[in-house]
Amino acid sequence: MTTPRIRRRQTTTRAGIYKDQLGFEAFVPAPFPPNDIEISTRLLDLLSKADQELGKLVGTAQILPNPDLFVFMYVRREAVLSSQIEGTQASLNDFLEYEALEQRAERRVDVQEVSNYIKALRYGLERINTLPLSLRLIREIHEKLMTGVRGGEPQRTPGEFRRSQNWVGGASPTAARYVPPPVAEMLEALTSFEIFLHSNPELPVLIKVGLAHAQFETIHPFLDGNGRIGRLLVTFMLCHERILSEPLLYLSIYFKENRSEYYDRLQDVRDHGNWEEWLAFFLDGVAQVAKQATETAQRIVALQQRLRQNLSEKLGGRANNALRLLEFLFQSPYVTVKLVQQNIKVSQPTANTLVSKFEELNILREVTGHQRNRIFAFGEYLSLFEEADRRE
Repeated sequence: MTTPRIRRRQTTTRAGIYKDQLGFEAFVPAPFPPNDIEISTRLLDLLSKADQELGKLVGTAQILPNPDLFVFMYVRREAVLSSQIEGTQASLNDFLEYEALEQRAERRVDVQEVSNYIKALRYGLERINTLPLSLRLIREIHEKLMTGVRGGEPQRTPGEFRRSQNWVGGASPTAARYVPPPVAEMLEALTSFEIFLHSNPELPVLIKVGLAHAQFETIHPFLDGNGRIGRLLVTFMLCHERILSEPLLYLSIYFKENRSEYYDRLQDVRDHGNWEEWLAFFLDGVAQVAKQATETAQRIVALQQRLRQNLSEKLGGRANNALRLLEFLFQSPYVTVKLVQQNIKVSQPTANTLVSKFEELNILREVTGHQRNRIFAFGEYLSLFEEADRRE
C-alpha cells in the first residue's frame, strides 16, 4: 500500500516555498530575515513585558548571595526538559541522583543525553568569549551534544551538517509533518542565517532571537539534535548580545507545556508566513519563564536564609560544618555520606553525624530505603523547582 502524499496548503511565499522532490515536497526558505515584519502595538507590548521580566530576573540574580547556585539547578532543569521534548525519560531527580553516584552508577542512556546537554551548554558559553556565534561554533556544540548518545555516532554524524534529506514526524518524507530544505538549499539558507547573527542591529534583540530560533528549526541542518541546538541557541544569543551575563533563561518548560502550539506556530510561519504570531508566542514565553525564574530565585534566597538561621540557633558554636554542608546541598541536592565527607572535608564519622542531624531536622531524607549505599535528598530545595514547573 502506498503512503499518501502530504501536500501543504500554502497561502503565501513570505517565508519560503515548497518544492517537489521525488515523491514529496520539501520546504525551501525565502531570503532571511524577512524585511516586512510588522511590529504592531500588541507585539510592542509583549516585547516590553518580556524586556521588563528579563530585567527583573537579571536584577534578582545580581543580589543573590551565590548566583552560581541558582544557575546550577536551572541548567540541569533545562537539560532535562529539553531532552524530554525529544523523547528521553530521565527526570531531574534521576539526573541529580546520577551525578551524586556517577563514580559507580550505571550510565543510563537517557541520563547520558542530559549530561551531554549540560556539557554542550557549558562549552558554548565558554567558546562565545573567544569565537563569534557562527556555524562553526554551532557544529562544535552539536558534536558535544551528540557524541556517545543513542543514535549519536556514526549514524547521526556529530558536529557535521547533514548530507542527506531529513524529515520531522512520520515514517518517511511522504508522510512527514515537515520536510526541511534539501542539502543544497540548506547550505544556502545556513549562509544567510550566519550573516543574520552578526547583522541587523536595528532589530530588538528578543525579536532577533525569536526569528533566529524559528529559522534554525526550519533549516533543520542536522540529522538529529536540531531541537536541542535550537533551544540552546536562544541562551547563547542572549548571552552573546549581553542581555544576560549568566545563562538564566531557558524556554524548554514553556515549549514543553505548549508543545502543540509551539509546533503549530513554527509551521504557520512556513505555510502562511505568519512571523508575527510566532514572535508573539515567543515573547510571551520569554516573559512567563523570566517571571517564574525570578520568583524561584527569591524562594531560594528565602529558603537559604531560613535554614542558615535555623542551624545557627539549634547548633550554636557547632554550626560551622553544618552551614558548610547546607551550602554544598544547594550545589548537590542529592548526596551520600561519602560525598559529604569529600566535599566539606570532614571525617567519615563527622559526615555521618551531620547527615543524621540533617535528617532529624527534616532537611535531608533518605530515598533508597537501603541500609547500604544510601542516598539523601534535599527535598525542600528540590520542591522549589517542581513548584516552578507547576506554576508554568
